[in-house]
Amino acid sequence: MDLGLKNRVALVAASSQGLGLATAEAFAAEGCRLAMCARNQQALAHRAENIRKQHNVEVFTDAFDVTDASAVSAFVKAVVDKFGTVDICVTNAGGPPAKGFLAATIEDWRRAIDANFLSTVYFCREVIPHMQRQHWGRIITITSITTKQPVTDLVLSNAVRTSVVGLVKSLANEFGKDGILVNNVGPGFTATDRLKELAKARSVSTGKPEQEFFDAWAADAPVKRVGQPNEFADTVVWLASERASYITGQTVLVDGGMYKGL
Repeated sequence: MDLGLKNRVALVAASSQGLGLATAEAFAAEGCRLAMCARNQQALAHRAENIRKQHNVEVFTDAFDVTDASAVSAFVKAVVDKFGTVDICVTNAGGPPAKGFLAATIEDWRRAIDANFLSTVYFCREVIPHMQRQHWGRIITITSITTKQPVTDLVLSNAVRTSVVGLVKSLANEFGKDGILVNNVGPGFTATDRLKELAKARSVSTGKPEQEFFDAWAADAPVKRVGQPNEFADTVVWLASERASYITGQTVLVDGGMYKGL
């Protein structure tokens, strides 16, 4: 199936590891010109070079913190200066720490809002005018299954990530007339460092081995396993493609059927 993405400019935030990296690799495999950012310059440069060699695509990188609005603005400007526009913007940031409500400090809440909500606002404010001018754009936010079904010990994620869904709906309604589609993708339990962090937190609080939690997550999904980053990335790429041209304002879960609602 031709996804119609060759030579599109895809910006993927927090893309030096985990789901962001898998997503960047998937866009590169479709022939996209790629803009990647993350905080760790060394890791980012290494990943970008691997993608260039494997997929023979142009890759632009910059290292900064996505909670810095001025840095986000400078990055998008640099991407447009290099590639001429931004066609696809995938917002992403590392999830907040695994904590219960009373263990989370006010500063934890501020950091979660900055990283997991306001960073999305910053990127959207910068890319939407470029998408409006060309009457074509895709904005895809990476959140979590927690937007649909709260997860134990992830109160920060449960509360803050749902605000992104409200933003996605609002942007989809406002900018659909401009040819801009806005969707959210929520991973379930996926084999990343983030999942290892959650298993470790639960192990510390309960005294149970970490593997026991991995086994329980796999058992809770109808497919009886945790997800792989590339499975998540394929969904993001499809939503950005011409094959998903009538889908906007939606939250798509990539969770192996783990969400129990209708």
